[in-house]
Amino acid sequence: MNQYRITFLGLVISLSVLFISIFFDVDFFERFVSLLHELEHYEIDELIIPLAIFFMFSSVDILKRNRLNKVHCENLKIYTAMMRSTRHILNNFLNQMQLFKLTAEETPNFSPEVLALYDEIIDEATRQINALGSVHRIDELSIHEAVTPSAKEK
Repeated sequence: MNQYRITFLGLVISLSVLFISIFFDVDFFERFVSLLHELEHYEIDELIIPLAIFFMFSSVDILKRNRLNKVHCENLKIYTAMMRSTRHILNNFLNQMQLFKLTAEETPNFSPEVLALYDEIIDEATRQINALGSVHRIDELSIHEAVTPSAKEK
């Protein structure tokens, strides 16, 4: 019912106008025509049709913009939920990878360079997850730029 409230309001107003017209014997159409006839004297009547056309097209534009805003808000909610889930999964993965690091550190003759590389990989993954979670503009370019290593890090 909430999504049809404007239609319902229009129905109530139109029925009210109908009942007023019937019970008080008021002919709104004839009054409107006489008003237009009076406006002919001031040459304002030429503005009515262009204004009606303008308001009709601007109403369509407003409706389209509202629909696009709703779609954008839904996309933002979906992106946010996906990011929370992805961060949760990846943080669990990174925490579990610590077990491998501890095992590697306890293994004799394990290369320290490999452990250093492991730390770099984990740090880079953490940085990318955090960068992806802090994207403010939700579009393909912003998301790509968030996870692409910057020139100063290379």
